[in-house]
Amino acid sequence: MFNKILIANRGEIACRVIKTARKMGIQTVAIYSDADKQALHVQMADEAIHIGPPPANQSYIVIDKVMAAVKASGAQAVHPGYGFLSENSKFAEALSAAGVAFVGPPVGAIEKMGDKITSKKIAQEAGVNTVPGHMGLIADADEAVKISNQVGYPVMLKASAGGGGKGMRIAWNDEEAREGFQSSKNEAANSFGDDRIFIEKFVTQPRHIEIQVLCDAHGNGIYLNERECSIQRRNQKVVEEAPSPFLDEATRKAMGEQSVALAQAVGYTSAGTVEFIVDGNKNFYFLEMNTRLQVEHPVTELITGVDLVEQMIRVANGEPLSIKQEDVKINGWAIENRLYAEDPYRGFLPSIGRLTRYRPPAEIAAGPLLDNGKWQDDAPAGETAVRNDTGVYEGGEISMYYDPMIAKLCTWAPTRGEAIERMRVALDSFEVEGIGHNLPFLSAVMDHPKFVSGDITTAFIEEEYPDGFEGVTLAEGELRRIAAATAAMHRVAEIRRARVSGRMDNHERKVGAEWNVALQDHSFDVSIAADHDGATVTFEDGTALRVSGNWTPGDQLATMTVGDAPLVLKVGKISGGFRIRTRGADIKVHVRTPLQAEMARKMPVKVPPDTSKLLLCPMPGLVVKLDAAVGDEVQEGQALCTIEAMKMENILRAERKGVVTKINASAGDSLAVDDIIMEFE
Repeated sequence: MFNKILIANRGEIACRVIKTARKMGIQTVAIYSDADKQALHVQMADEAIHIGPPPANQSYIVIDKVMAAVKASGAQAVHPGYGFLSENSKFAEALSAAGVAFVGPPVGAIEKMGDKITSKKIAQEAGVNTVPGHMGLIADADEAVKISNQVGYPVMLKASAGGGGKGMRIAWNDEEAREGFQSSKNEAANSFGDDRIFIEKFVTQPRHIEIQVLCDAHGNGIYLNERECSIQRRNQKVVEEAPSPFLDEATRKAMGEQSVALAQAVGYTSAGTVEFIVDGNKNFYFLEMNTRLQVEHPVTELITGVDLVEQMIRVANGEPLSIKQEDVKINGWAIENRLYAEDPYRGFLPSIGRLTRYRPPAEIAAGPLLDNGKWQDDAPAGETAVRNDTGVYEGGEISMYYDPMIAKLCTWAPTRGEAIERMRVALDSFEVEGIGHNLPFLSAVMDHPKFVSGDITTAFIEEEYPDGFEGVTLAEGELRRIAAATAAMHRVAEIRRARVSGRMDNHERKVGAEWNVALQDHSFDVSIAADHDGATVTFEDGTALRVSGNWTPGDQLATMTVGDAPLVLKVGKISGGFRIRTRGADIKVHVRTPLQAEMARKMPVKVPPDTSKLLLCPMPGLVVKLDAAVGDEVQEGQALCTIEAMKMENILRAERKGVVTKINASAGDSLAVDDIIMEFE
């Protein structure tokens, strides 16, 4: 076995590989750019080597710099993670020439299957049904428009060397095809050093289901069931689960066997993923093969008990697979939510800055694990598990130079319903402050009836949130539970304040039992009867809720039981109450005495400032170009400015017709959130 492995990556995947290598007794080497000097993967590795400036195209994807680090460290093998150089055949060739093992497939397999154009041609020759499209390279935007019309809108423009949603656009007309082609080329060049683009038909209402394969150099190949990855935003996966709630055993078997056959046809070794589009009749179409470890691999590990990183390392060391197809079972259900540094209230635009608070829920190990390739018979029934794969820490920086993913939160349980409920509690328990993030949106998805039923497609987010995410309005029953909890919490805080030392003599403050709780356009009059074990909160209509739990004034997380059901609240202090975040809702809760409530109802409502005639920068980023000048009359939907952040280009468009009166930024400027870019008449 190898003594030392270099991880040619950063962030959570580098940390993930380090954990398994450590378990196997293998020393690890991290590489890092200037921006990652204090990163978690650097701290976790046994040694770390600096490789250059922050931009990936000057550090992490420069083969010569990575190879120099390999040589300096004396590493015997390199794990590429995902993204960056993970599917770069030239990098694999360089390692081979240096006598260093590549923890991934052979160069030939990468070249044949890692390139999306080549892989589709091979799949067609192998008789695999593929999505219609143009497999050749596209010279310019005019040719992209011509081909798009031949294929028929809508079409998908995709980077040949792409992945993770980078270099990918959907076009519904000629204008979008022209714009999307250039943006896709730019993103592909910046992210992968390869700006080749191809076009395929965009199949509406599909499911995205992928098969995990694992092959060795001795002719053995298995599939480890499927992952449902249909909930995507901007072609980037957000929620994944295993198994799929849609597939039956026959379809699963057919997809799995076809995936293994395709992998073995190109001499594939290591872990890989074959992605399919599946329609409502369970017809499946080959989409692409990712010749690397997938971001969402933890859900497969949780339902099979197989450590995929360990298997990749063992295969790279020349060992045969110790697991046979008959050993692979489906045990329980696993769900993964990707936590991104993206502000859901600003159209999911990237958010950078310092993590002033980062407290993931406590990880709970899964009971059922493989023992020599077979499930242990004594795995505890009904157990749940929580797993958080991350590459950040409290006080660390979220950089503008890299992917905005902060963590991958996973839950496992015996059934899908239990796994979803475990995920709801885990999301509510996840504390993140200092940046915008998508935790509220993830919570909303976990409660959405379509997700709960399993009736989902890749159009889920587009269809269910057509105007973006504007927060969650909770049902009255849930608001009553929050009202009961916050009333009891407020009473505890008032009692503490009443007992403060240094009071004037003969001026004892008494805390009453009658309160009014106002939240989300609801107002509840309640009375509180407290005892040693908690409090009973009675509403004006006579209904009562029992409240107990663990909260002390000043705590930012309250773990409560309300009405015999758990309720986890993120708690912030505001004047006269709390800022409460739970189940995707962000609520101001005011707890007042009856007299205070009466006076509050007479107060005028503060009107927010008018920004309708301003184009504001929605996230920290770099101005790539301006598409309007002073005096221009712009139309609704017209492109005004392109901002680059976290390797993604974002086109800002006019919301209505207007005339540009002033421009406050230039191409190349770095802007902060809400900086004024343009002003209108």
